Amino acid sequence: MEKRRHFTPEEKAKIVIEVSREEKTLNEIAAKYEIHPNQLSRWKTEFINNAGRVFSKETDEVEKVKQSYEKERD
Repeated sequence: MEKRRHFTPEEKAKIVIEVSREEKTLNEIAAKYEIHPNQLSRWKTEFINNAGRVFSKETDEVEKVKQSYEKERD
């Protein structure tokens, strides 16, 4: 039996940001990362529900994730 993979919050954020850019479908991105589309939808919902935290003290951390994602895209 295969072990479950664990994604860090930063990895989840990068993947959800990729979904929100709408350059690829949710299903394409789910396949790319070998994640079930329903799981990716739950992450996206959680991300949206907690978007207000971006303006809290954790803003620097969010910026680091965003910069990391941009570097990977290039």
